[in-house]
Amino acid sequence: MKKLTSVLISCSLALAGAALAQQPVEQQSPSKGKRAPEKTRATQAQQPKPNAAKPEAPPAKQQGAVKGRGATDERSAAGEPGAKKGRKTSATEKPATASTRERDVSSQAAGALSPGAKQQQAEQRKKGMKEPAAAPKTHTSPAAAAEGATPPAGQQNVQATTGAKAKKPDPQKVQQIKSQHATFRAQPKPQQVQPVTFNQNRRIERSETWQGQQYEVFRSYRPEWHDQGWYHSHYPNVTLIAGGYYFFNNGYWFPAWGYNPSAQYYAYDGPIYVGQRSQPPDQVIADVQAVLQEMGYYRGEVDGLLGPLTREALTAYQADNGLTTTAAIDQPTLDSLGMG
Repeated sequence: MKKLTSVLISCSLALAGAALAQQPVEQQSPSKGKRAPEKTRATQAQQPKPNAAKPEAPPAKQQGAVKGRGATDERSAAGEPGAKKGRKTSATEKPATASTRERDVSSQAAGALSPGAKQQQAEQRKKGMKEPAAAPKTHTSPAAAAEGATPPAGQQNVQATTGAKAKKPDPQKVQQIKSQHATFRAQPKPQQVQPVTFNQNRRIERSETWQGQQYEVFRSYRPEWHDQGWYHSHYPNVTLIAGGYYFFNNGYWFPAWGYNPSAQYYAYDGPIYVGQRSQPPDQVIADVQAVLQEMGYYRGEVDGLLGPLTREALTAYQADNGLTTTAAIDQPTLDSLGMG
């Protein structure tokens, strides 16, 4: 009886062994080939086991597995988060370089764009290529203007003024003009140059700001009304010039208000500097007018009258030459013109 039991047990063990030996063959499918055991292990690995250690990475020769043959790394088979199905590379591959990552990101971003977004990106790229081609704005520098570029209107005025400052009268021309006016006599022209009137409280405008001893006579000038006797007792040299009487004092001619009420034509009420030789004031005015006319400052008639046009020309010349703008014939102006 014991022998029969032993035989049955042995047969059962043999049958169980044979069944176990045949089980892998029955589960293997012809289409899967040798890769079927890996899928079986993958199916078994999908069932979570507590404290289960991660399987080792597959051999390096599996890196080149062809897509579609089911070659994946053990992490993908185990269902780790973030693992992509069908990934070609294994866990043992080398990390990608920065340039490779940039190309991958660029290609992925380009593929993810919609047709409208692609068109917009193309337009922006074209616009970016056109912007550098735009000509930059240029500003004319003083050096460029000096080399021939046309400066703005304000700079043209400055340059014209600078040129006028450098312009001086020709001494030979001055002497020639003075010789021509040696016998000049001015005539009153009340229609062209209106006369001024007597004003006892008159002060020469802005004369208080003129600094220097040579302008003291203008600062202290006050029109006075006297008769002929008073003038003869104070000033021996009194002369009729262009319809009005003038008296000479220390290099200046002044209107002799009241000397003769019937001859009081004065185009200007103030001192006129001529120097110590007491040259007649109308001759000096004519000389100044002619010289300023030669230099382009005066465009009126040489009439020997210190009228508004002559005073404007004097102001421009004085300003261009750094003189005090008195609009009168003073000592610094006459010296600058070469007539002192």
